[in-house]
Amino acid sequence: MTANAFTPLGAALALVLTASLSGQTGIPAADPAIAALDTMAKLPGGLGALPAPPIPPGNPQTPAKIELGRKLFLDQRLSGRRLMSCATCHDPSKAYTDGRALAVGGSGFTLRRRTPSLLNAAYNRTQFWDGRAKTLEEQALIPLLADNEMGMPGRKALLTRVQKIPEYRREFREAFGREINLPDMARALAAFERTLVTPDSAFDRYETGDKQALTDQQKRGLILFIGKAACSQCHNGPNFTDSKFHRLGFLPGQHANSDLGRFAITHDPADRYAFKTPSLRNASRQSHFMHDGSLASLEQVIEFYDDGGGRGPKSKLLFKLDLADAEKADLLVFLRTLAGTAPH
Repeated sequence: MTANAFTPLGAALALVLTASLSGQTGIPAADPAIAALDTMAKLPGGLGALPAPPIPPGNPQTPAKIELGRKLFLDQRLSGRRLMSCATCHDPSKAYTDGRALAVGGSGFTLRRRTPSLLNAAYNRTQFWDGRAKTLEEQALIPLLADNEMGMPGRKALLTRVQKIPEYRREFREAFGREINLPDMARALAAFERTLVTPDSAFDRYETGDKQALTDQQKRGLILFIGKAACSQCHNGPNFTDSKFHRLGFLPGQHANSDLGRFAITHDPADRYAFKTPSLRNASRQSHFMHDGSLASLEQVIEFYDDGGGRGPKSKLLFKLDLADAEKADLLVFLRTLAGTAPH
């Protein structure tokens, strides 16, 4: 079974390519697949440019709130030992990750999962690798209060510490019109995180009409992404993720899965060892991949999926791809087109 037969997204593209090859479109025959791609008004799977991020009605964006959130994000005083901030693990210079295979908490212990990037987290339907938080507001305080992360000893201790800082007492009143409280702290952090979007990638410019924004090699990679490589089965939509949870089999270095993933949240057997599909936007600016950081490069990620994923329980969406070396190279250069303008 071919990838195009396997996925309706690939099949949609195949129809257009078949039309071009049969002369139905009037496209020159020099490179009909690329020419046909350039004529598509919409790409399969909802792939497209980033829209404006969704803003919840209960937390509208304001300059004062965003600036307050930025200061909280950078403030080491919000950790138990006053030695780390949110930016310690979500470093702006490292695509809002920490550049490590696995996160390291405030206590110095290595954690079991990789720090996910906060870039474009505004588009996520759930937060964290296991989706335990539904919103950025719900997510914001969890790392601050976690013993193995920032280590604040409870909600009361966190609130008391922030209340003792004069500039925060003033800035909370300016942003919210009331005294400091933890829900507003979460709202301010979430408001700042919603500014961490990366529009205007080469792919975005191509998809919105500039057909010269991608090279022919990058376009071949996009065709593979939708078709033979079947990447868009899971990495779809404007943020290149289906926001669902999938099992990938044993990752490199694993002989058994010890991290239950989404199952720990839902207790649904189908979610055992399943983790959230990450966005591929800005992946080329990151240095480790998968929930456990076990793959050190995008080249390794491509090889992993080309082999059909890992052994053991895994999604039925995974199958051997048998990509040629040239196809792997084309796919890699396409992934690099998903890096957009970094937030200031």
